[in-house]
Amino acid sequence: MNLRKISKVLFVLPVTLVLGCSDFLDINDSPNSPVDVPLSAIMGPAIGGAAFANANELNRFGAVVSDYLYGAAGSPRSYDTYVLTGGDFGNQWTGELWNGPLIMFDKIIKKGTEQGNFNYVGVAKIMQAYTWSLVTDVWGDIPYSEALRGETADGGIYRPKVDSQESIYKGSAEKPGLFALIREGIADLDKGTNLPLGADDVVYGGNIALWKRAGYTLMLRLATTISVKDPEYAKSIFNEVLAVNGGAWRNTVISNNSHNLSVKFGGALGSQSPTYTYMFVSLFMNELIVSKRFTDLLQNNTPTNTTDDDPRLPVLVKKGQRTPTDPTPTADWVVFENGSPPPTVNPVTFSKWNTAVVGANGVGPVRLVTNAGRAFMMAEAILRLGITVPGETAQTLYYEGIRASMDEYGTLTDAAFPLTSAAATAYIGASSATATTVAKLAGSVDQQINQIITQKYIAMAGNGLEAWNDIRRTGFPAHTQPEHQAAAGEDGKRPVRARYPDADIARNPNLGAAVKKTNEKMWWDAN
Repeated sequence: MNLRKISKVLFVLPVTLVLGCSDFLDINDSPNSPVDVPLSAIMGPAIGGAAFANANELNRFGAVVSDYLYGAAGSPRSYDTYVLTGGDFGNQWTGELWNGPLIMFDKIIKKGTEQGNFNYVGVAKIMQAYTWSLVTDVWGDIPYSEALRGETADGGIYRPKVDSQESIYKGSAEKPGLFALIREGIADLDKGTNLPLGADDVVYGGNIALWKRAGYTLMLRLATTISVKDPEYAKSIFNEVLAVNGGAWRNTVISNNSHNLSVKFGGALGSQSPTYTYMFVSLFMNELIVSKRFTDLLQNNTPTNTTDDDPRLPVLVKKGQRTPTDPTPTADWVVFENGSPPPTVNPVTFSKWNTAVVGANGVGPVRLVTNAGRAFMMAEAILRLGITVPGETAQTLYYEGIRASMDEYGTLTDAAFPLTSAAATAYIGASSATATTVAKLAGSVDQQINQIITQKYIAMAGNGLEAWNDIRRTGFPAHTQPEHQAAAGEDGKRPVRARYPDADIARNPNLGAAVKKTNEKMWWDAN
């Protein structure tokens, strides 16, 4: 077994332990194989599994190709040079997605509907829509309408067909799409339940109002993803959400950092966020280093009245450690340009993610849908789609997104480099009306969208898949556009999709017929 395979197996094991109620199944096997367990035993692991899938190996890949991180060795080294194969992400496809949260949410939906426990059903539909979006945004066309049915006596399907990405988002005569699935989930949350969620809900502790906010904001997130390809459809989704609650949209969507759809992990070894595990406590901790492109962005994007770095930099990125026995930070960051030769310096000195990304002792959070992200999405939609957000402009929402990011990072600060409210105000201004150049939109529509996506990129640090989506659909942040020095892969270009796993192509010929190169764009990628 080579190191590439070992790295995949290492980070799947914690999921199989957490998701112990589900057998390690093949995508096309029967969904009835998992042991019949109560909903209360499935919901937490299912939500945690979706966050794990976002933050584990797929995120190592997404963070490297999005220029958050530099691949020094192992699989990340291949990602850094844009080389992907059918041997990548097999465990992620099968174990962390299909046989993890997707099938678990499916079990919750079916069993919860039978029992009348619609709070569970509603949450499961919202989170299953999020998980489906992960799969299609990484691989494109995937089994959807015939998936999760298995080969059963009642007409299951062993080799599900591959559906188009457009039909997965929008729906077809065979199966509702992701937007419809979220609508169903929100409607289920309004039905009441025989069994309160309570502690089984590892995000909101059973707060149904916050799950509805998360659902509506997820609709905006998915609409944003397809907005370049299908602006009219995306606009209709934004207008639909903005009309809820009589147009009082701040009562509808995530509008406060406390509303964020974020998942925290444990602080003990074996229960920590995978982002922390692979960077700090695994056998592969020296394969990833923060990219010079990321630190350059936060050091060069300064207000005209100062030369100060972005105050988020030291809480996002650790300064280099002096020696193995001296943890005192060095005076600077030890980072590397993507595509440059593998480093020869002592790995202990490498700069890695700091507490704003991984939390204290690795608790996270893993950010899936956030208040800052919502503000940036709305700002972009005003410019791109021409929507009207009552009481707001692109400028006010842009400032709000930056401030929300800084306020959240300030609560996850490094003790040695606190991000204070005063430091945030000095950097971006006290309000939208008095914003510094960093927090003030200017120039053409494209230039303003570049500003918005750049700040969203900083706010979503640690979520490489979200950044990869934005880069593919918009070409922004602009700093990510120069190709890596050692670019290989298809045409030497940044990959815009992953390859289907070879093992699954062998099991399901429908996947083989749908194979595309890594430089062939997604349906929604019209950039």
